[in-house]
Amino acid sequence: MWILLTLCAAALQTGRFVLQKKLAGSGLSAAGATFSRFVFGAPLAIAGALILLPEMGRPADLFGQMGAGFWAYVVIGGAAQASATLLLVRLFALRNFAVGIAFTKTEVVQVALMSLVFLGDRIAVLGWVGIVLGLVGVLCLSRPPEGGIAGRAAVYGIVAGGLFGLSAIAYRGATLELMPLPFMGRAFVTLACVTSVQTLGMGLCLRLFQPGELTRVLRAWSRTIWVGILGAAGSAGWFMAFALQNAAYVRALGQVEMVFTLCASVLIFHERLHRREAVGIALVLASVIVVVLAAA
Repeated sequence: MWILLTLCAAALQTGRFVLQKKLAGSGLSAAGATFSRFVFGAPLAIAGALILLPEMGRPADLFGQMGAGFWAYVVIGGAAQASATLLLVRLFALRNFAVGIAFTKTEVVQVALMSLVFLGDRIAVLGWVGIVLGLVGVLCLSRPPEGGIAGRAAVYGIVAGGLFGLSAIAYRGATLELMPLPFMGRAFVTLACVTSVQTLGMGLCLRLFQPGELTRVLRAWSRTIWVGILGAAGSAGWFMAFALQNAAYVRALGQVEMVFTLCASVLIFHERLHRREAVGIALVLASVIVVVLAAA
């Protein structure tokens, strides 16, 4: 089940990134394009949680489990994800779409280490082989085709990967705090809380530091709403997968997103990939196969 959920989430996330790249180039700031993912996704996440509420027993029992630990995971994960998404949108302006996504895939190694340290989740030897194989693929993608040092693109991507990794660990931790509720209920309640916190936090930041950007996002609702819809659907898949499986395995399998990203890069943005980049993507895909075998 977690494999299917992860594949669906990766496909939906690629679609969201495509829309966010287009939005970032159509008058919205990077922060505005990022905020659109949360402001329209939060109502959908809340609706999903309310629909599943009857399956989770008495509301008092649910609220009793949403203690300080749960909210700490929610706030940390939400802030890390929002910051990582903002960096990723900025990164799109520095490198092509497929390579921009690939930079963030260093997150898998970071997730594996953080899973062990913070949640006690261990990785099998074969799983580490797959993770390292994926990292080698990312390193093949980390050098600009013209040579030299990757510079800001590498920094943005690696930091974004670390923040995405931190958010993955926090979200798995939050879903575990709600045990023994059904996995779908744990996922949607966590998602509803996270997206609500993100919407309030980013909305306040935009109001203070980018006056007028909130209005521009809302005026562009016919385009920005789809970012929220895809974001909410993709996040639901990630959160349910986190509720079922070690976050490192989930994020490692999620590297299959590179296949979808490659298709988007070539077919939508008409960007040309170099041979080294193709080799890197092939290694990333090979790592996905190994990770699936390790987690089976």
